[in-house]
Amino acid sequence: MSPTLRTIILSIGAAVAVIAIVIFATIACGLYDVGADQPDNPLLARLIAFARERAISVREGEAANAALGDPKRIADGASDYDEMCTGCHLAPGMKDNEMRPGLNPKPPALALAPARNPAEAFWIVKHGIRMTGMPAWGVTHSDEEIWNIVAFLQVLPRLSPAEYRIQVSKAAGHHEHEMGTPHGGMDMGH
Repeated sequence: MSPTLRTIILSIGAAVAVIAIVIFATIACGLYDVGADQPDNPLLARLIAFARERAISVREGEAANAALGDPKRIADGASDYDEMCTGCHLAPGMKDNEMRPGLNPKPPALALAPARNPAEAFWIVKHGIRMTGMPAWGVTHSDEEIWNIVAFLQVLPRLSPAEYRIQVSKAAGHHEHEMGTPHGGMDMGH
């Protein structure tokens, strides 16, 4: 190896080591504010968003697409979405609640966003996303139930508030998972 190449390699190694030490020292001293009420560093936010999208894209092939146009599947998914998702992702015509402004990152209002690729949506709902508050619903729900939610997510952006309520009412009582309260809903301590 030539002396010039050796110097370049050693210089790069030293620079990487210094950067790693600075990052470790910043974290160890508590200098990086992890409070949800603090805006993210734009570079870090872009890096995390890139990592999230790449991870989802690479893993979305794990999901075998289900028939998403079945009205019963969509209605069952509407019921689950209404019970489990509106607190963070809202429903058509729903305004921000007390919780959403304090979330960082802020979850997308799914009624206002274009529907995701079904395989991506399935993976996200099933596995959740770390450090976002998005739970891994696959821990408590079957793949079939998750596909119901995905089927509903495909039609959600096209629904008016009245159409949303109709979809939810079509499967009234569908969401009966025993999650800690007598009526089946989640006990959030209120």
